[in-house]
Amino acid sequence: MGNGTGRYAALTKRLIDSVLGTPGHATTELRRAVLARAFGPPSSPLSGTERGTGGEDMPPDLAGYVDKVARHAYKVTDEDLVALKRAGNSDDLLFEVTVSAALGAAVGRLQRGLSALRGGGFTS
Repeated sequence: MGNGTGRYAALTKRLIDSVLGTPGHATTELRRAVLARAFGPPSSPLSGTERGTGGEDMPPDLAGYVDKVARHAYKVTDEDLVALKRAGNSDDLLFEVTVSAALGAAVGRLQRGLSALRGGGFTS
């Protein structure tokens, strides 16, 4: 993980490790891919080796859901979740994907905000 979160780096790393490093219904690779996608540009809090290769294997419906959670969480509806469940996703997997997406978006915003405060500019 990069040091873009400054004094929060250790806490951020611990949080990310607890979300990604514990057993779950979603594979670790999927949770990593979700977090990296939701984090957004310009970089991910995960190094290249931590990121893995799960991004290409994310089903399109899940990718769209991750984008919605990361950018417009207030627009997520019961119908979105029903459609994802009909596609074969369990409640537990969807919960883990949602947490990973929300964490990725939050850490991305934290890093970009702290960078802006340091005069590093703002990248959306």
